[in-house]
Amino acid sequence: MAELNEQLEKALSELRQGKERKFDQTVDLIINLQKFDVKKNAINIFISLPNKIKEKKICGFFESKNKNVETITPEEFKKYSSKKELKNVVKRFDFFIAQGSLMPKVATTFGRVLGPAGKMPSPQMGILLNADDKAIEELKKKVNNSIRIKTTEPSIKIPIGKQSMKDDKIIENISSVYDAVLKALPRNKENILNLEIKFTMSKPIKIIIK
Repeated sequence: MAELNEQLEKALSELRQGKERKFDQTVDLIINLQKFDVKKNAINIFISLPNKIKEKKICGFFESKNKNVETITPEEFKKYSSKKELKNVVKRFDFFIAQGSLMPKVATTFGRVLGPAGKMPSPQMGILLNADDKAIEELKKKVNNSIRIKTTEPSIKIPIGKQSMKDDKIIENISSVYDAVLKALPRNKENILNLEIKFTMSKPIKIIIK
């Protein structure tokens, strides 16, 4: 792991020498896979990161309005009958959570857009049996510190940090994701061809796994 960290430090140093941009660029991690059958060994996991990347915009489907999260109640579902409205709500929010009892209605009304976007509330993270303030706050914290990895091709690309974060925090996040992906792969390190890291506007820098 020490050798990997050294390579990551060097790569981040090189990325920071690139052209300055007028916004806080995202740091992307790309994990290129090999000898990996996407259909047979699909990965769909949530990983808790040691360092939060950003505050996510969360929407809740609850029986009643909640002061801690923007809420869509069943009475308001009819507002989202058009595809345009559905697409707008999917764009506006990064993550959706829901009260378990409402999931059949959520699936009927929002499923056709939330499903393909990978934003459907799931039992893994996003469905609450009791939608009280404490449970909602705990779930919001968990969501803000987590990322989802879902393989649709033999390459995983995920935001792992921001340019403004310190290198050691970015590397901690990369290590957490790398370890979790290794455990989820059927052949462990054999399934990893290499890693790449990049800023939003930069070319990727390759990291060789030994």
